[in-house]
Amino acid sequence: MTAAAQTLPLSVPLKQDATIIGLVGLAHASSHFGHLLLPPLFPVFMVEFGLSFSQLGALMSVFFVVSGIGQASAGFVVDKVGARPLLFAALALFAMAALLASTVTGYSGLLMVAALAGLANATFHPVDFTILNQRVSTPRLGHAFSAHGLTGNLGWAAAPVFFATVTALSNWRTAYVVAALLYGGVLALMWLQRDKLETHAVVHHADTPAEHSMAFMKLPVVWWCFAFFLLSTMTLAVVQSFSVSILKAMHGISFESATLTLTAYMLCGALGMFVGGFVAAKSRHSDRVVALSMSAGAVLLALCGSGLFGATLTMVVLAATGFAVGIGGPSRDMMIKKATPKGATGRVYGLVYSGLDTGFAISPLIFGVFMDRGWYAATLLGAAAFLLLSVVAALGVGQRTALNALR
Repeated sequence: MTAAAQTLPLSVPLKQDATIIGLVGLAHASSHFGHLLLPPLFPVFMVEFGLSFSQLGALMSVFFVVSGIGQASAGFVVDKVGARPLLFAALALFAMAALLASTVTGYSGLLMVAALAGLANATFHPVDFTILNQRVSTPRLGHAFSAHGLTGNLGWAAAPVFFATVTALSNWRTAYVVAALLYGGVLALMWLQRDKLETHAVVHHADTPAEHSMAFMKLPVVWWCFAFFLLSTMTLAVVQSFSVSILKAMHGISFESATLTLTAYMLCGALGMFVGGFVAAKSRHSDRVVALSMSAGAVLLALCGSGLFGATLTMVVLAATGFAVGIGGPSRDMMIKKATPKGATGRVYGLVYSGLDTGFAISPLIFGVFMDRGWYAATLLGAAAFLLLSVVAALGVGQRTALNALR
């Protein structure tokens, strides 16, 4: 078969594993920072360019559609040429997108920025997980996946603070120039540490019949994984897009307090992923851990939408939802690893994680209708329902992975 899917034994020094995990974590934080390259400055664009909420929302749809299509395709390239070249290209594209954003003069320019940033984002999950699966020792993979998810949440949390701060100190165009310089700095660091990021392309031995590169798509477990990401991300998209407005409408919470609650959700999610790394390292049933954490998150989110709590307790429970869901993050990634056929890491992660982009693209369209009609509680309850459906998908992944292992 191939060495591409093999992981290293525990004899690997901790320092080496930690360096690789740190580099991949920084790359992942950079990609999540790029998710919010445009949204923090939406109020500025509305004033500067006279844009509507619909036009601004379409920018994010462009981002995630391009990212989703590109991510499914990028996995094939990662398996063919290795992960490192695509990582360098993605960081360079994010730097170019930020530079382009600093020069835009209207909506068409912002659309180009969204498309370019979406293309940059497309490679990160197949790249990241190929590097982690190949270069990190197996017993430390749970902690590696924990760090990967944690740094992603920190990237989300950092972007609004960064753009607000630099814009206040100078202006929004300067903020994008500084963002481009940051991406250039990350790229330079990755280049200097490039030996730590090398991966092997998939190699088929001459005496082994070559399998078609699309054969993995026939496996039902792959589509169950895709469904899990689609459903669980629809819930996350609701929290990111509408939780501030819902808290203001349902409980009269100030914009500042509601925004702080969203930040608390992300930080609690990062803490949950840290704890979840220890759980993933010890658990033999990743799908059950995922199912339990997502079930707990669904219950907490439903309680937020029930109207039973006052403003303060609702904010606390919503933040706790992030912790509950975060605990399942590393086990989710272990679940996908167990379901991945050897030699198809990039392709499977690319396709499966395109479900994340799909969820981000369609959820605001569905629940935006709810919000326009003032169905704020129903929006939270609907998000909880989708998270509960993701539990069914997670258990389906575990069941089919076990059946495949018996064959």
